Amino acid sequence: MTAPRPRLLVTRRLPEAIEARMGALFEADVNEADVPLTAEDLIEGLAGKDVLVSSITDSIDADLIARLPKSVRMIAQFGNGVDNIDIDAAWAAGLTVTNTPSVLTEDTADMAMALMLALPRRLIEGSQLLVRDGIWAGWSPTWMLGHRLRGKALGIVGMGRIGTAVAQRARAFGLNIHYFSRSRRSAGIEEPLGATYWPELDAMIEAVDIVSLHTPHTRETFHILNADRLARMKKHSFVVNVSRPELVDEAALVAGIESGHLSGAALDVFEHKRGIDARLLALAETNKVVLTAHMASATVEARIEMGETVIVNIRAFMDGHQPPHRVLPEGRHGLKRPDPR
Repeated sequence: MTAPRPRLLVTRRLPEAIEARMGALFEADVNEADVPLTAEDLIEGLAGKDVLVSSITDSIDADLIARLPKSVRMIAQFGNGVDNIDIDAAWAAGLTVTNTPSVLTEDTADMAMALMLALPRRLIEGSQLLVRDGIWAGWSPTWMLGHRLRGKALGIVGMGRIGTAVAQRARAFGLNIHYFSRSRRSAGIEEPLGATYWPELDAMIEAVDIVSLHTPHTRETFHILNADRLARMKKHSFVVNVSRPELVDEAALVAGIESGHLSGAALDVFEHKRGIDARLLALAETNKVVLTAHMASATVEARIEMGETVIVNIRAFMDGHQPPHRVLPEGRHGLKRPDPR
């Protein structure tokens, strides 16, 4: 007798090729409306399901986890970040949580480099001037002057896969590479990049012209760029964040730019749950800040690879194996988990 196929609730539309493959392998119920589901929608949609295929727009808190149907055994996140999931509550409930790391490295690094270019060279501002006014008075020696990247010091916070990929791109543009990370990289990584390791973040921040964030959001990294550290940055320096909004004290960042201490910021992630800060939008209007709509991983290739990773995680779990991209609570690595549901 053929075993029943795993039953999935997929909370957002995925690339057509991924939806087709999920349909061939599983009993997949896809949210065709492609809008965020409420907690009640999730509870109702998960009745009789084995797996929740979630995304960052789903709030999977402890209350929701406590109410999940007993049939649900796995949360397979379509995405690298899992800030929307209460990992501790999922662990306590015996749920397996997975994500899709590794596939976003090149695209995220490309985005970070694009933002590094856009801000000091005033690319967005120059484009908007022509589009808005439709008139160009012609070239002038003093018009739209920006700043050259070559020779500037880039400080990377988090020299993992993405941070290293950013360093490789930045090196090609002539930036001097500095980094702070939980552990020092090998000589095989440092030497080709001419990278300087800083054991103290505060010291590195004081020495660089651009700070680019590439570390996950944890208890230790929440507001890793706080008011004190932002004040320590060199006058007229820049902040680039394509990682997580929680890494930056946004109010302090805005104040630092408004005061003129910082020249600006390029943000692909920012606080928006209560509406984007009006002061941040005002800075974007005056071209002190470049805002992009969480686009770092928004390539066809990345989305397909993310979907394929979700499928691999689900199949491994359903076959009784450890999923390759299982997410554990902080401090739980190597410890016995509660009995699965």
